[in-house]
Amino acid sequence: MRRSLKFLHTMGAIGLMGAMASLLVMLNAMPPVSDLTAYAAMRGAMGAIATWIFFPSLGVTLIAGLLAIGLNRGFHGAGWAWLKAATGILVFESGFVGVLGPMQQEAELSAGALMGKVDPAMLAQTLGPERNTLWVLLAIATLNVALGIWRPRLRRRTESPVVPGEGAG
Repeated sequence: MRRSLKFLHTMGAIGLMGAMASLLVMLNAMPPVSDLTAYAAMRGAMGAIATWIFFPSLGVTLIAGLLAIGLNRGFHGAGWAWLKAATGILVFESGFVGVLGPMQQEAELSAGALMGKVDPAMLAQTLGPERNTLWVLLAIATLNVALGIWRPRLRRRTESPVVPGEGAG
């Protein structure tokens, strides 16, 4: 079970980071809205990547990681594992709000503009925030990979015990 979870977690992370890198490349190669056909095609592809690669990879990574922490007693007291869990949940939430939602919405809007149902002036208003969100999430995902590889000893500091006859006075 442990190896299966590690495999799923690793494969999910590969898909997640690959999807984020692909989306960043596509954002940088985005045609202008004036070329509505090319713009809508690019946005449709980005929406598909967000829906079929980014989101499932994100879910597999988070669920496999949380199950691994829950099932492996060695991870229960490991600060690095809990830091990965916290940042993983942050990436999951931010992925919904800052990546998946805007990518799907912009794909639908651009398809609507192509059919004449949406004003093209409504398009391309999210490029900067989408790009920034992806860079931040990619940095956090990279940090999570580093934590998983190097597993630094992160523990809460406890107060040193008081030795009788020392300290007070």
